[in-house]
Formats: sequence, structure tokens, C-alpha cells
Amino acid sequence: MLQSAPSSASWTGKPIVLVGLMGVGKTTVGRRLAARLGVPFVDADHEIEAAAGMTVSEIFEKFGEPYFRDGERRVIARLIDGSPRVIATGGGAFINDETRALILDHAIAIWLDAPIHVLAERVGRRDTRPLLRGRDPVVALTELAAVRNPIYARAPIHIPSDQAPHESAVAAIMRVLEA
Repeated sequence: MLQSAPSSASWTGKPIVLVGLMGVGKTTVGRRLAARLGVPFVDADHEIEAAAGMTVSEIFEKFGEPYFRDGERRVIARLIDGSPRVIATGGGAFINDETRALILDHAIAIWLDAPIHVLAERVGRRDTRPLLRGRDPVVALTELAAVRNPIYARAPIHIPSDQAPHESAVAAIMRVLEA
């Protein structure tokens, strides 16, 4: 079910930030949404990797999650400079109080949500997720969802991204932005 904030969420060119659990489709939906809007797409994790000169997994392993989250906040602050663009964030970005405040103050936050079984099937295709290493994806994602979904729910727009093609989520976002 599509949920949205009052018409004040209608797009005025503010950066659009996609939030949600890993595997929900933030990058894929984000690229397609940016193309539809004619604006740049930016993946925050790729920007973090470029700035650090190492992968997200390497940053987690070498420095830990708090260090990563601090760098993530700084990169996202740089990306939400007011320029029209679509930004895909890592699953934990919106959970950080400071990062969430930046996003809610300077961008339009959109929570993409999907059932756990869909997420587990998507993330099970690759072993690049530090929070899933050596764990059953269904168990790990269920635990993450219990903690994170109430925080993601603070985003003014909520879009399902389930087993339908990602274009369905893009179309739903466009309907909200055009309202």
C-alpha cells in the first residue's frame, strides 16, 4: 500500500533519498527514478568507497561500524547540497540520528520496504553484506527489520518494493512526487 505525507512532499527539486533495508532495491529503483526525473543518481556507498579508497566491507573490517557511520554521515551531508538528484543510501544510514536529521531537513526521504523473504532472496545472491556474513539472511534481516523499520517509518513517503518489477516502485514514487 502506498503511503505519503501531505502534498508538501511533492517534488520541488530537493534531493530524493531512498532508505530501507539492504536488498530492497534502493540502487536499482534509484537509477530508474533518476532517469525518469532527468537528474543524476548517486549511490552513497559508492561515494563512501571512493572517498575511503576501500570497499564498505573493508571499512567495516578494518575500522568498525561506528567509523563507517561517521564517514557515511559526512558523505550524505555533501550529497544533499540542494541539487536535484536521487541518492540511494546504505541500509543503516537513516538509523543514525544525525544522518536521519540531515536527510529529513534537506531532502525528501522515501522508505522502500519489502517482505523479509523477498529481501533474503535478493541479498543471498552475493556475499558482500558485512551485517550478513556467516548468518542466515532471514534471521539477520528479521532482526534488522524489527529495529530499523520503526525508524524508516519516519520517512514521509513509504513505497512497497516487493516481488513486482522495480518499475512498479518507480511508478508509485512518481505518482507521489507528482501529487
